[in-house]
Amino acid sequence: MKEQVIAMFYELKDAKTGEILESNMQVGQEISFLTGRGHIIEKLEEEVAKLEKGETKVIVIPAAQACGEYDSNAVQMLPKEQFAGIELKEGMELFGQGEHGESVRVIVKSIGEDDVTVDFNHPYAGKDLEFKVQIFDKRDATEDEIATGMVAGAHTCGCGGHDHDHHHGEGGCCGHGHHDHGHHHGDGGCGCH
Repeated sequence: MKEQVIAMFYELKDAKTGEILESNMQVGQEISFLTGRGHIIEKLEEEVAKLEKGETKVIVIPAAQACGEYDSNAVQMLPKEQFAGIELKEGMELFGQGEHGESVRVIVKSIGEDDVTVDFNHPYAGKDLEFKVQIFDKRDATEDEIATGMVAGAHTCGCGGHDHDHHHGEGGCCGHGHHDHGHHHGDGGCGCH
C-alpha cells in the first residue's frame, strides 16, 4: 500500500478522568505525518487511516497500546552531580541522551542532598488515551516525502524520533519508542515516543 500523508487536528484526553492532555484543534495547528513510519501510536494510525478527509472520530486506546503501563522500575535515583549547572525543580522535565545515544526524557520526582530521583516513564504511562481526531487532509505521499520521511512544507509530526514540540514538551505527535533501560514510553502527543 502506498504511503500516505495525513494531516489532522486532535484533542487528547485521559479516557478515565476526561482531563484534556493536549489539543491542536485550532486552524493552522494541524499536524501532518507519513503513514507506516511509526510517527504516531500504531493503534491510532490504524484507526486514523480508515478515515477520509473531513471525518471526525473519537478513538480510545488502552494504556498498554498507547504509552505502556506505568513501570515503577523506571523510577531511579541518580547522583546529583549528573545535573550540574541545572536549576532543578520537582516536576520539571529534562531531556538528555541515553547510554546508546538515544533521546531520553525524565521527570524530576524529588531532589535530595546528594541525589535526584527521576522517572523515565512517559507522563501518560498507565493511562488509557482518548483521541478526538478530525482529518484535515489525506493524500498519497510524493516520492520526495517517501525518500526523506518528511512531509513537504507542513508542521510534521517528526514523531518516533523525539524531535517535535507543541504544548507538551517533547510530547506531541503520537509516536512511541524506548529509552536505554528498555522501558516502553515516549514523548506524548497523539501518543508516546
